[in-house]
Order: sequence, then structure tokens, then C-alpha cells
Amino acid sequence: MVHRIVPPILLVLLAAVHAQLWLGHGSVAYVKELQQEIAKQNAANAVMRKENERLTVEVNDLKDGLEMVEAKARSELGMLKPNEIFVQITHR
Repeated sequence: MVHRIVPPILLVLLAAVHAQLWLGHGSVAYVKELQQEIAKQNAANAVMRKENERLTVEVNDLKDGLEMVEAKARSELGMLKPNEIFVQITHR
């Protein structure tokens, strides 16, 4: 009698394991979706890493060199050197 019960129980357990594999939280589709999200996040991180590197270079230039400070002051603040005349030409 026990020999007749064991195979159906094992088949039910096998079906439960397969259901978890294909439909559950750790399913193949779920893992593939997570891998796609990781790939998107890695791409976004790469873009942000390049921006951070650019900003780091700019900060180092501002700390070390006066050329960058002068360029920023001229372009963003409109500052001039002593005895310098500012001429602006506008096109209509």
C-alpha cells in the first residue's frame, strides 16, 4: 500500500517544484526581468560615472589652476580684468 502512495506524492512534489521554477518568485521570467533591470541600472551608472569624472576634473582644475576660475568668472558672471573693456555684439 505504501508503494502506491509514494509515486503520486513524488509527482506532486515535482509539480510544485516546477511550478515554483516557472511561476514563482524565483522563476525564470522573474530572474530575466531582474537581469534586464540590472543592465539598465549599470548603463545609468556608467553615464553618471562619466559625469562624476568630468566634475572631478573640473573641481581639480578649479582648485589647482586659475585659468578655469577666470574662464568661469568671465562666462558665467561677466567679470572683467582691470582696465579691460567689455564689448558685446548682438545679432538681430
